[in-house]
Amino acid sequence: MQSPLSATTNFDAQHPPDPKLISTCVHCGFCLANCPSYRVIGKEMDSPRGRIYTMDAISQGEAAISESTVPHFDSCLGCLACVTTCPSGVEYDQLIAAMRPQVERNYPRSLPERLIRTLIFQLFPYPNRLRMLLAPFLIYQKSGLENLIRSNQWLKTTFPRLTAMAAILPEITADAFVPEPPDIIPAVGKQRYRVGMILGCVQRLFFSPVNQATIQVLTANGCEVVIPKPQGCCAALPAHQGQEKQSQSLARQMIDCFADSNVDYIIINAAGCGHTLKEYGHILQDDPEYRIKAKEFATKVKDAQEFLADVGLTAELSPVTTEPLTVVYQDACHLLHGQKISVQPRQLLKKIPGIQLREPLDAALCCGSAGVYNLLQPEVADELGQQKVENLVNTGATLIVSANPGCSLQIRKHLQLQGKQTLLMHPMELLDLSIRGEKLRNYE
Repeated sequence: MQSPLSATTNFDAQHPPDPKLISTCVHCGFCLANCPSYRVIGKEMDSPRGRIYTMDAISQGEAAISESTVPHFDSCLGCLACVTTCPSGVEYDQLIAAMRPQVERNYPRSLPERLIRTLIFQLFPYPNRLRMLLAPFLIYQKSGLENLIRSNQWLKTTFPRLTAMAAILPEITADAFVPEPPDIIPAVGKQRYRVGMILGCVQRLFFSPVNQATIQVLTANGCEVVIPKPQGCCAALPAHQGQEKQSQSLARQMIDCFADSNVDYIIINAAGCGHTLKEYGHILQDDPEYRIKAKEFATKVKDAQEFLADVGLTAELSPVTTEPLTVVYQDACHLLHGQKISVQPRQLLKKIPGIQLREPLDAALCCGSAGVYNLLQPEVADELGQQKVENLVNTGATLIVSANPGCSLQIRKHLQLQGKQTLLMHPMELLDLSIRGEKLRNYE
């Protein structure tokens, strides 16, 4: 634990939540109806307003970072729906981003809690470590052990977080063992841009077809694609959970990786990753060597859909089905609320001939994935996932389009639990099919 700012506060001196930001909350309660944790748990302290009240109490020395306050901060998904909703412009995103490292530095978690967090943060952000587990995961799935664990109620009750981790494991296919793409892929036809591309950690192994589709869409639209090999995790997973030193280290590695790439833009196709990449200036604000580099890096980051909507498509698009295709687009929170990207994905989808776009009820509500939230808070996440899937399926759409790997895993899990056969794809996969003139498989 670090020394507090003064005798009147229970925050340490390293970037505590700003009292000026705390004071902007007028406690109107507009955030409550849009806060997923409040809607599930139903307690004031598990809402943005309640958490800001607690931050103020800790700042004033009237409360402590303790077992009575920490669970309410842990229950926050970080979806940022409250930021979009707040009529007073409260920057809750900055407040919760400052709060989480305070918790991790100053609150002694239990041994089981430390073990599960160590497992998550020492595994998922490191693609090479994950890659070593692909073969064991494949054996686990093909042997029938996966079905046994998923159906065992005792395991679900005794080890809820481990069984939640097992439940979202995607099917291991041959795509997971495909070598990574080359360092440079030339543009098709006249080159318009030179762009870098980030492969992600979970994305590159479990969603490699999404990365391949993204490369093909970019090159088909006049982009030379540069993929530096040393790149690792973007730092989103640890950053969202207050793992400050780890997220800073990963951010530096990513910046160094693209330092000599001479690219116009840096493209990412995962919503949560994109939000964190654009926050590098904040993550490395205290690093004298990387502070300016981080800000410059962040200015080049573009979500793939954001980029294509901005520069325009030059490739010809063809129908992906012989009949009109009903599609529902699922808004990932860190695109919608974090990056304010909502119109662009829909604009791109509507350009595909034959697409009929439908909108779900409660579109802005989080699906419950929220990085690793569905592993750390599985009960709340499951209720949100169930509701999200019901809303998506109730549109009558044949295809769900989701632009974030965590959301896709969460939605796929609850589609299976509800016995639904609705197809699920990334927008780049659908665009790629359209550009190549191929038809959607398994479409009925």
